[in-house]
Amino acid sequence: MKAFILIETTAGKAKEVTTALKQLDEVKSVDVVTGPYDVIAILEAENMDITAKIKAIPGISRTVVCMTE
Repeated sequence: MKAFILIETTAGKAKEVTTALKQLDEVKSVDVVTGPYDVIAILEAENMDITAKIKAIPGISRTVVCMTE
């Protein structure tokens, strides 16, 4: 499965969140962006259990998961 994770971080935490995301094998790409979200990550995994790990990263306040076919 492939998914885009749209992430809102707490103020000033985007860089720390990005560093933590890059440590996960399932995360293929991470970018800091402007707009309503602070970080966008692209995941590739057999299942989306990884999203629980991502939501537990300190500094993440909200996520939206957009899965592709």
